[in-house]
Parts: sequence; C-alpha cells; structure tokens
Amino acid sequence: MSRLLLLALVASASILHAQSPVPVQKETDKRLPAKGGSWGLREAVVKDASLPNVLMIGDSILNGYLAAVQKALDGRANIDAWVTPTSQGDKQLPGILAAMLGAKKYAVIHFNLGLHGWQKGRIPEGQFEPLTHNMVQAMKKAAPDAKLVWATITPVTVKGDPEKLNPEIQPTIVEHNAMALKVMQEEGVAIDDLSGLMLPNLKLAAGDMFHWKTEGRDMQAKSVAEAIAKALPAK
Repeated sequence: MSRLLLLALVASASILHAQSPVPVQKETDKRLPAKGGSWGLREAVVKDASLPNVLMIGDSILNGYLAAVQKALDGRANIDAWVTPTSQGDKQLPGILAAMLGAKKYAVIHFNLGLHGWQKGRIPEGQFEPLTHNMVQAMKKAAPDAKLVWATITPVTVKGDPEKLNPEIQPTIVEHNAMALKVMQEEGVAIDDLSGLMLPNLKLAAGDMFHWKTEGRDMQAKSVAEAIAKALPAK
C-alpha cells in the first residue's frame, strides 16, 4: 500500500469518527464486559426507508436480546441500538443524546441504564432522580415526537449461585428501579418491567451475576418487542 493511500484512509477514518454522535466508550469494571459485541452505536441495515425508526439504548443486557428483537420486528421497524456502559452520572450523556437523536428521527426510544450505575461514586449521592429527569427531558427535547419506553434494571445474582440475589448489589438495583419508576411516572414514560419479568426466573441467570441464558434472553426479547410494537405508530 502506498504512503499516499494509507494517509488518505487514515484521514477518511478520522472524518467518520469525528462525525459520529457517540464517543468511544470503555468500562473500567472488568465484571461488566459488553458481552456479545463492543460498545457503540449499531445502525440498522435499512431495507425499507418508509418504516419507522426505533432506537434501543442499553448495556450488555441489550446485547443479549437485540438480535431477537430485530427479528421479531422485521418488516415493522428499522432498529438502531446504542450499546453503552454509561449512566445518568455521565456528564456527556445529555450532549450525546442530543447529537444522536438530532441525526435521525425516531418513532420509539426504548431505553435502560442501570447495570453501570450502581458502583459508588458513579451517580452522586442524592442525584439519581434529578439526573434521570434530565436524561428523559434531553430525549424529549431532541426527539419530541418519539414515544419513550423505559425498561427496569434486571436483577443481579450471586456469582456461581444464580438463583440467589446478590446481597451487595441488588439492594441498590431495587432502590434505583424504584426511583426511576417514580421519575417515569412523573414524566409520562411507558414501562417495560424486565425486572419483574426476571425475578421469578432467576434459574435462567447465566451465573456471572449480570447476564442470562438463552431462554432468559428470549423472554426479555419478547417483552421488549411487544413494548416497542405497542408504541409504534398505527399503520
């Protein structure tokens, strides 16, 4: 490869990166890998541009059910996914949402941020509700016509003993779910209760504290697909 061609390729890549609304993200907590793919924005391969656009926002749990949701809604929506280790405490979040939602019109936004926000210090004490309000309001401002659906945070189990809830982390998850539910009710956001779905089905947990076996991921995908389908505009 010639030096000139190499420089041109590097320059093109730099331009594309600069145009992306989502910065490169990393998770420093090694217990929380992306699981099934890398962090980032995954845009749909559009076969029919007349279909409504849907944006799914979530962490590695989203990675687990994304393909099944896309399959379930094939022919009904073009589904993008932002797989992210962010939390409401990320000061960049409002700006990222504004850029991402300003780049494309979405009919539905299905979102959950939770498994990367329980660690001490990531969300300042007493700021969970205000920051969650800020997140929702950033979405409403950037995508005023989109229907919003919030998914509750899935349970965290004991490593190697998945039928038991994690006594250190799960109380924070319960607290965050309760506070987020309050915010969503105040903001008029629809609820997809993945926590309530999975709590009676801990036997389907993968055993690594956070993730789920195939049957569990399929249950989540069904719930998510139904919630999105309900929110899609009538034909």
